[in-house]
Amino acid sequence: MGEVVAAAVYSKGRKVSDIHLDEGRDWASKPNHFVWIGLHDPGSEELGNLQQQFSLHELALEDALQRHTRPKLETFGDALFLVLYSPVQVGDELTFVETQIFAGTGYVISARYGESASYSKVRQRCEARPLLLEHGEDFVLYALLSFIIENYRPLMDTYYAELEELEQTVLECALSHAEVVRIQLLRRNLLRLRRNIGPLAEICQELQRLDFPFIDKHMRPYFRDVAIHVNRLLEDLTNLREMADHAIEIGLLLESSRQSVVQRKFAAWAAILAFPTAVAGIYGMNFHNMPELTWQYGYFAVLGFIGAGCVGLYASFRHYGWL
Repeated sequence: MGEVVAAAVYSKGRKVSDIHLDEGRDWASKPNHFVWIGLHDPGSEELGNLQQQFSLHELALEDALQRHTRPKLETFGDALFLVLYSPVQVGDELTFVETQIFAGTGYVISARYGESASYSKVRQRCEARPLLLEHGEDFVLYALLSFIIENYRPLMDTYYAELEELEQTVLECALSHAEVVRIQLLRRNLLRLRRNIGPLAEICQELQRLDFPFIDKHMRPYFRDVAIHVNRLLEDLTNLREMADHAIEIGLLLESSRQSVVQRKFAAWAAILAFPTAVAGIYGMNFHNMPELTWQYGYFAVLGFIGAGCVGLYASFRHYGWL
């Protein structure tokens, strides 16, 4: 069984009274009145009741009983059906809570499936602005849409701060396996956010064009304002995606640079060690006709030559930055 979070009737920007779910049709049929019903995890029984009261299209009801994958807007005569998603971050797991909205002349019905920010704040905001609430159903629709979009901003700010910290970490030291996994998880979450935010721009544009009895032309600038916020979110998502990509690219470049430095050092020490090895190899060939072998200072001369050669190579490599 679902839960009726709130059900009230409004007229001329003021709340008339709270109502029972079965009283919606009677109040909605009165002139200058509209009903706003909020549901949490409704089942077929509650939705069937509302279908009978407000003559919801059977295709809309069938659609509401399904689970969707992306936001969408569908129209059924002079009524509309919206599917929207709110992001919820629990630990490292990002989930999306589905919200369905039925709107028509005399009613707005919102159904939330799952645990997300309560829409009681939206109702409080609307009731605190009677001049705008006087517009009726379209203002409530705008308020719900705006509130859902607002839920994306704190999450994206968190991702921005985390990516900035990871970028700084990349510059200071090599990325650990856990940090690489975290960046990849952020990139995947950003793609999922874009999947749910992208269609909202088209939905807002469609709401500006719809010629419905309950959508006043004076409310169209409000839907345009929501569209602007959606476009800003999409721009920020692009920037965050680029930050994540750059963090990985910079990490790979710096790691390659660090490996190159190590390889140069190995090469330099190998060259220094190769010099005495080459000299020792010459005198290890056991030729009989090597006059310097009988020289009493030959041993010390060769050691001095090897030492001078090694010091010279070391100084040369230090000069060129290899050591």
